[in-house]
Amino acid sequence: MSIKVDPDWWKTLFDEVYLLTDARSVCDEDLTRREIDVICDLIPVEMHHRILDLCGGQGRHSMELSSRGFPNCTVLDYSQYLIDVGVEMAGRSGYEVEFLQGDARETGLPKSSYDHVLILGNSIGYLPGPDDDSRILMEAFRVLKPGSWILVDVADGEQIRDSLCPNAWHEIDEDIVVCRTRQIEDGSVLAREVVVSKEQGLIRDQSYSIRYFEAESLRDMMIGAGFETVTVHRDFKPHDREGDYGFMNRRIIATAKKAEK
Repeated sequence: MSIKVDPDWWKTLFDEVYLLTDARSVCDEDLTRREIDVICDLIPVEMHHRILDLCGGQGRHSMELSSRGFPNCTVLDYSQYLIDVGVEMAGRSGYEVEFLQGDARETGLPKSSYDHVLILGNSIGYLPGPDDDSRILMEAFRVLKPGSWILVDVADGEQIRDSLCPNAWHEIDEDIVVCRTRQIEDGSVLAREVVVSKEQGLIRDQSYSIRYFEAESLRDMMIGAGFETVTVHRDFKPHDREGDYGFMNRRIIATAKKAEK
């Protein structure tokens, strides 16, 4: 039986429950440090550069960059909840990070205003149509200065297609269990996520759909958005332990440049 998915699922999923169910990936400071190490190796990031963390959630990558002395990081995400969490965390830790709520397809940010755009943690493929992914990349192209860089980090579609486990579960703590049922359909993974508290009962029962990308399709999409010098790096595995991390392990990183005028 096919999993039924509301096309607007992405507008409501990224809340306090998400930070619990995906904590192994999005709330792990050691993992975030490893990811930033790789980013700094792949693109020429300098301290004075302005960095846009697009679809950046609660800003974990920007806060790590800020902790390393990068003072000009901006996080833009659709989820007001995650933005609020990031503002509170950055304020508590003294990180100089700007947080904005908005749509990555049309940010409203000035043209040619950033030295780098980062789209991390498998943050494209959520919106209803493939054209939406292209619109995000074209918006990134628009806000980048000539000669500047984009880095996109997504799940490895070939690995998903060949080895996706249809059923997975893990315990968050002694009380909460996360169960996921997944299937592949038309280039996307459809998933139903059930989150249960042993003490309180059902916390969440929601379905979602994420398009996956292979190296060539990602490269073609970035070229179509106007980028050049596209380089794709496969087999990025930030988790240092084995396990089913859904879309957050076995990833592809693509870097590309906006041409000099």
